[in-house]
Amino acid sequence: MHIAYNQGAVSGENIMKKNMWLLVAVIAVLILICVAYWQLSAPSPEEKEEKKVIDDRISPMENQALFVQVLRIRNRGLMDKMLSYGNSWRETPSFYYTIAVDDEFGSSKGYVGQTGVYTTWDTMGYESTMTFDVDEELEYSKVSISIIEEQPSGLFGKKVEEVEKEKISLTYDYRTGRWNGDDYFMDDDGIGHFLGKNYEVWFHIYQADYDHDGIPYWMEKNILGTDPTVDDSKMDPDNDGIPTDWEWWYGYDAFTYNDHENLDPDIDGIENIEEYHMRKYFSNPFQPDIYIETDGMEKKGLIDIDHIFYKESQQMIIERFARHGINVYIDDGWKDGPVNGGGELLPYQENLDDVLGKQLLAFYIHNFADERKGIFRYVVVGAREDGGGFITPVIYNNFDSIYVSNDFNSIIKRLAFTPREIRVMLAKAILHELGHSIGLMPVTFPGIDIMSRRVVDRYPSMPDEDYDGYLENYYSVMNYQYIYNKPYFFSDETHTYLFDYSDGSNGRYDQNDWEHVYLPTFQIDVISYEEPSDGNFEDFEIVNDYPGVVVEGWEFDANLTEKHAEKLASLALIKNAGVDIQVFVKPEAGENEYNLRVYAKPNVEPVFAVYSLVAEGKVYDGMVEFYSQQNLIDSVRK
Repeated sequence: MHIAYNQGAVSGENIMKKNMWLLVAVIAVLILICVAYWQLSAPSPEEKEEKKVIDDRISPMENQALFVQVLRIRNRGLMDKMLSYGNSWRETPSFYYTIAVDDEFGSSKGYVGQTGVYTTWDTMGYESTMTFDVDEELEYSKVSISIIEEQPSGLFGKKVEEVEKEKISLTYDYRTGRWNGDDYFMDDDGIGHFLGKNYEVWFHIYQADYDHDGIPYWMEKNILGTDPTVDDSKMDPDNDGIPTDWEWWYGYDAFTYNDHENLDPDIDGIENIEEYHMRKYFSNPFQPDIYIETDGMEKKGLIDIDHIFYKESQQMIIERFARHGINVYIDDGWKDGPVNGGGELLPYQENLDDVLGKQLLAFYIHNFADERKGIFRYVVVGAREDGGGFITPVIYNNFDSIYVSNDFNSIIKRLAFTPREIRVMLAKAILHELGHSIGLMPVTFPGIDIMSRRVVDRYPSMPDEDYDGYLENYYSVMNYQYIYNKPYFFSDETHTYLFDYSDGSNGRYDQNDWEHVYLPTFQIDVISYEEPSDGNFEDFEIVNDYPGVVVEGWEFDANLTEKHAEKLASLALIKNAGVDIQVFVKPEAGENEYNLRVYAKPNVEPVFAVYSLVAEGKVYDGMVEFYSQQNLIDSVRK
């Protein structure tokens, strides 16, 4: 019994020890589970670090304020008045602007210039600004810009009625320095540019900023990682030729090298580095621009007429392109242009031609600044015995030089005898030659440069019915039939009002010119036309030696091109045509370097076009990635 008792006691003691160890084990497991759960639910070191660097202050270094600049206002009505009979084109509009920021209000009337009321079609060169004090750490402001027109009213028009003709409503974000509403980044007409029904307005909005680089404190601290006490308009950390402030504004990565020498996302022939240098004159890398420098010519004698590019003719061309989403800027004597910029009166010459001699070369060399070549087209208005005009490739085969006569010979040839008709016919002649500089060349379509058989037989084997069909039904200023005026008793609406390239709506003899526009034509060597001396277009031989994209160190990737072409096509910011896409990769690219390039060529055939670099990015395991400033903003704000 005793032995049995002792054995039972030992067994019970062992059981208690086992239970205790089991309990300890369970508690240990529970502790491990709790620790693991805490570790999983706790933020990672990266998340902790990210939360530490977020600085949500808006204006800790400056008294907060908002600045609204009105850079230019253009009335859009002159072209239609010029294309109507009468003298309404002489009646310049009278207008001013008002700005409201939250509860504050300002007006140019009485406070800008002499009266603050503009009596002009275009205020180019008369910029002004207003400053608005806002509450500290204010996140958003409501901003509106209104164009108020003063119109005569009452008996005999002795009274003045003020009518709001345009209003731009925006919301400004003090963290990002951008705005949304009637105008926004990457909209159809470019940020800071509003193409309204009655007025076109260029403007800029920015806030008080300690280092005066225009990049808000919040953006510098949380997105770019730059120093908000250092002016980034003087910094270029990636050494690509363009400073941080411009790259930030247009959404490029300021710390990764971009090939701005070749990037041209809007395919207008003006590469990003040139867009940067033209920033003072409204350039936008995502909005197609045409820049023109124009010079006139001295008069032959006292009874000669002015050989100049009339302001009214300029406005007609600006408006015609504006209606197709293309901005035209004409230097006829800008206040701060180069020494040999626009507005010069060249020595009188009457016998300039586009075939032999190339006398235009002297003007091109000495009166057209070198830094403008490849950005501007050069237009000279002078005199010519035949009263005509031409476009010619002065250097290599770049069609960037235009000569148009405006003299008594041209008045007779164009049958334009009133001041309005002279201006309209000059505008038509220049619009025609500009058409060649954007790809509308002879032999690409039978109607371009077609002339009556009585003048020259350019398609001798074409049946008369077809020849006359192109001559009469190709409703374009590229058709010589519609450049010139007709006497009132022979006039019709088509000849009087046709100031446009064709939209192709007039049957089988018509062409949609706008679908074939290729803006870089003026900048590239176009395909050669080996032509006979008699100008017979049927015998032209077209020589096309274009080799395609040739970039050392880069390889064409057929797989990526086929896989992503449809999505990547949206990176080419043109509106008149689709594009062909080619993707190139750089096998030996560095870690902090783009290894992917997207090239695009507009489908404007038979107009000759080449591939343009429209975007750069990175490729990982067959997936493409592009820098997005907005994605970075969204991730921080979450």
